[in-house]
Amino acid sequence: MKKIAIVSLISFLFSSVYAIDNNQLLEQVDRNLNPESFESYRKLINIEPNGREKEFVLFTVKKGKEKVAALFISPASEKGRSTLRLDENMWLYIPNVGKPIRITSLQSVVGGVFNNADILRLDYAAEYNVAEVEDLGDEYLLHLKAKTNTVAYDRLKMWADKEKRLPNKIECLTEASMLIKTIYFKQIKDFGGGIVRPSVIETDSPLHKGYKSVMIFAGIKQREFKDEVFTLPFLPNLESLR
Repeated sequence: MKKIAIVSLISFLFSSVYAIDNNQLLEQVDRNLNPESFESYRKLINIEPNGREKEFVLFTVKKGKEKVAALFISPASEKGRSTLRLDENMWLYIPNVGKPIRITSLQSVVGGVFNNADILRLDYAAEYNVAEVEDLGDEYLLHLKAKTNTVAYDRLKMWADKEKRLPNKIECLTEASMLIKTIYFKQIKDFGGGIVRPSVIETDSPLHKGYKSVMIFAGIKQREFKDEVFTLPFLPNLESLR
């Protein structure tokens, strides 16, 4: 009985340590994608099956693991709009409207294939646990499971470059393993300040056949912010941070 108990304890400790290592791997991917607190400029392009495109330019700020805000710079029809995410809570501010409007992760303030959870992305490790890691040679395949049922995607399959610790592709799945969308990370770029990461993120979906959305990062750098920046009263003042 003692031998069985010891073997069980060793197995438990080994599996616990392995799980921690796996989650640390995901945290490395997060930090290589973005500093914990940063500002960025990016362009979002929605491409329709007929080739028509609609572009948006956003200035985005993030602090820690659960605070993100974004300001629309263009087109003119969207200029001044801003969004705020605190954990799973999201709001949209529209100038000349009385107060910020609640929005959900599965909606999209820009239309297209990227939803609000994609646009106001938190750290993956903030929303997901690593259920399993497969070694595929040059890549790791991380199987991620949502920590709560409020997350946009119940499961993710993330192919990550083993050396760079950066994602190459992510499949977003429902609990029943239905594919919602695929996200592709392309064109590694040195943004300075030690930030070397994909500058282009593309997505398509079997639910939106023929449609594609592209996110192009023009700049990203580490920056610290006060907590007041990530509050509803500050949303009309995001322009002052540029």
